[in-house]
Amino acid sequence: MKAVTWQGKRDVRVENVPDPTLKDPDDAIIRITSSGLCGSDLHLYEVLGPFLDPGDILGHEPMGIVEEVGAGASKLKVGDRVVIPFNVSCGTCYMCGQGLHSQCETTQVREQGTGASLFGYTKLYGQVPGGQAEYLRVPFADQLPIVVPEGPPDDRFVFLSDVLPTAWQAVAYADVPKGGSLVVLGLGPIGDMATRIAQHQGVEKVIGIDLVPERLARARAHGVQAFDLEELGDDVTQVVRDHTQGRGPDSVIDAVGMEAHGSAVTKVAQQVVGFLPDSIAASFMRKAGVDRLNALMLAIDMVRRGGTISLSGVYGGMADPMPMLTMFDKQIQLRMGQANVHRWVPDILPLLTDGDPLGTETFATHHMPLTEAPAAYEMFQHKRDGAVKILFRP
Repeated sequence: MKAVTWQGKRDVRVENVPDPTLKDPDDAIIRITSSGLCGSDLHLYEVLGPFLDPGDILGHEPMGIVEEVGAGASKLKVGDRVVIPFNVSCGTCYMCGQGLHSQCETTQVREQGTGASLFGYTKLYGQVPGGQAEYLRVPFADQLPIVVPEGPPDDRFVFLSDVLPTAWQAVAYADVPKGGSLVVLGLGPIGDMATRIAQHQGVEKVIGIDLVPERLARARAHGVQAFDLEELGDDVTQVVRDHTQGRGPDSVIDAVGMEAHGSAVTKVAQQVVGFLPDSIAASFMRKAGVDRLNALMLAIDMVRRGGTISLSGVYGGMADPMPMLTMFDKQIQLRMGQANVHRWVPDILPLLTDGDPLGTETFATHHMPLTEAPAAYEMFQHKRDGAVKILFRP
């Protein structure tokens, strides 16, 4: 089969690799019909190379049709149309029972000290072959896949794999009070969807901040008050306070994470890591702070006293400096973590089967053949051609 493979920093290639096969009785094989390119994939493209091997298959946002089911699976059937969550969770352990599927005790990568395994996402998270491919082996066939109805196009459902539950959790963790205000930093796929979910849930004032004109225009088209960070510069916090009764927003979602702009020193540190031998670089990244924290620092500065910050953007530094005095003094509440996909599916799925209030069918900006993945990664990294969300069609 064809699959998108990592070969080195900024080097992904579509190669012919062996088809996946059933390994355990409760496995299934999925023929992929759509697979997303995620902002987190850019971390692999740029920063996290020390935790990858050439030939690793990327991608963690797939959906498709069940082609084969192991003898130990009784609920899933050949021909079922399914979405595959990005975190590999068993659905039956203590953590899954608590709705913390991203902490699944069955698939935790204990040798790395990390949570549940993820499809297509480095040795840190199990080095499980990903879904930017023609076929995918899926474990826990009776628990993990989300069966969706026939009829509506893939775009209606594929975002259940990551974008929708990640954005939904970001809004839930932001815990905006009734009549309150929310600022979303970063209007990429997660930030954009978070603004839509917040509006759908009745948040009265939703403000988005970004510096890409196409993303700002996209948010404004959905009724979001969007500010251009590049235009406002250091005045952005004051401008937001002026729009939130002088106090700052009740809640802030950081949907940017470690790809934030700015912090030239940290950018150089990330580049230096890229020149180190993999074993040394991996050790450095496990112990050192290599994040650009501009978005998080802006959130801490901007949120009102007693407010809440919700982190959905991925951070990876182990020793990032945090302004603890400010956070303590302002009595900030901070919530974060990988999305627990199955925790939110019952809330989201009815919105996809009864109309399309979140605009999923028009959410993707680009649909591309899998063979064009290298160009898609480059375009998405450089935010060219209005690229906000790219879907591959194997």
